[in-house]
Amino acid sequence: KVLWGFLRIKGPQNEKNSHARRITPLIDTKVRTVKPAKKPLKLFDGGGLFLLVTHPGGKLWNFKYRFEDKEIKLSFGSYPEISLAEARQKRDLARNLLAKGADPGVIKKVQKETGLQETETFEIVARDWHTKFSPSWAESHATKIIRRFELYIFPWIGSRPIKSITAPELLAVLRRIEAKGILETSP
Repeated sequence: KVLWGFLRIKGPQNEKNSHARRITPLIDTKVRTVKPAKKPLKLFDGGGLFLLVTHPGGKLWNFKYRFEDKEIKLSFGSYPEISLAEARQKRDLARNLLAKGADPGVIKKVQKETGLQETETFEIVARDWHTKFSPSWAESHATKIIRRFELYIFPWIGSRPIKSITAPELLAVLRRIEAKGILETSP
């Protein structure tokens, strides 16, 4: 089990017998020059990130984490397409999502299914949605909807990448609107 950059060795878990080994972060030279062995080889970088080196010579970045008491492995892509620095950024983003109570694997799956890009903000997606559906609405209704987004939602989460917004954050924005009593009034 990896905790805070330390690898816990299996065995009795008490104060006297607790053994921990420091995980040395990977360096690019090691990643680039590692040769495949007969069995798959895992090179750990810390924080759940590791490089899986397979027998044919493939090098795959993986992130191992626990969510709701289940151990889950998330793939970030292969080396050299994904560099060590990029893999660390993806790991850090996944750890931030975990800290907010979101499962990074589920978020990645939803993004893949919906085709959302990492750079798409909430405002871009909301305006695309509005453009797609507003022709079937009355003009006054379409204007009212986009105006409400501009006044009450975009200032808080409009500039954020849509993939980084969690359900609790969105609920907080909606509760803020509800607290102001803006449910059915026009702007």
